[in-house]
Amino acid sequence: MAKKDIIATFSIVARDPETEELGIAVQSKYLAVGSVVPWAKAGIGAIATQALTNPLYGNNGLELLTSGKYPSEVINILTTEDSHSETRQLGIVDASGRSATFTGAECFEWAGGYAEKNIAIQGNIIESEKVINNMLYSYKNTDGPLADRLLAVLFAGQKAGGDRRGRQSAALKVVKKNGGYRGFNDRYIDLRVDDHKTPIKELRRLLDIFYLYYGENNAKNIEIKNDIVKVIKISLNVLSYYSGEINDIFDRELKESLETFYYYENFDDRDIEAGYIPEDIFNYLKEKSENIK
Repeated sequence: MAKKDIIATFSIVARDPETEELGIAVQSKYLAVGSVVPWAKAGIGAIATQALTNPLYGNNGLELLTSGKYPSEVINILTTEDSHSETRQLGIVDASGRSATFTGAECFEWAGGYAEKNIAIQGNIIESEKVINNMLYSYKNTDGPLADRLLAVLFAGQKAGGDRRGRQSAALKVVKKNGGYRGFNDRYIDLRVDDHKTPIKELRRLLDIFYLYYGENNAKNIEIKNDIVKVIKISLNVLSYYSGEINDIFDRELKESLETFYYYENFDDRDIEAGYIPEDIFNYLKEKSENIK
């Protein structure tokens, strides 16, 4: 990889001890950073490989973790076998929360990292050490799901100056056992913003859409009755899903129209209780119909 392809970036690798989720969040002035930096496998570990990136650190690192090596041992093995290791940077957290970070002596300033149980934070060509400190503070003082905490860390890093070269791409990857689509794999969240003026903000928007489609935000249910029925019928009518009478009766035509709306709008993976509509989907439906008007 040529020097012009150095992936100047800041990232966090982390494990949620309660859910056993493993994740990586990263931002960089580099096209499609999500295609290179983040690597993870449920029950094994997560790795961010950056600077003059060696993608083999990701795949080989996960194999070494699978064999029982500690993160510090993995780093030692990978860097010892690599004649250009002083130009590399990586962070590792395993499924037990053990962690390690490495910054080669030839990485461009400012470059460095921090690791403790369940987290590893690292950055190169960033504004200053304050970026790392802000990221650490944010992670320790943010509640909620791992994905939300990881994004909060990116925002904190950017607020402190982030990548000195600017912004271009960002990525968020979270894995957990059977967490992928319909439980077929462990890829729970895998979102990328490959080229954008404000990639972290765009990543936040995508995560919110993910929550909307898959119901991971614990939205409360609204009973479909009285005025709610009428609002839904009006909205579905505007969107050409419903053509019946506009009243407050929850009839068969409304039920079928609502089911068609769920299917076409990719809500068919939501576990929706009969006779109710999740509040976030209700708001989405109203907003979409109002925008057409």
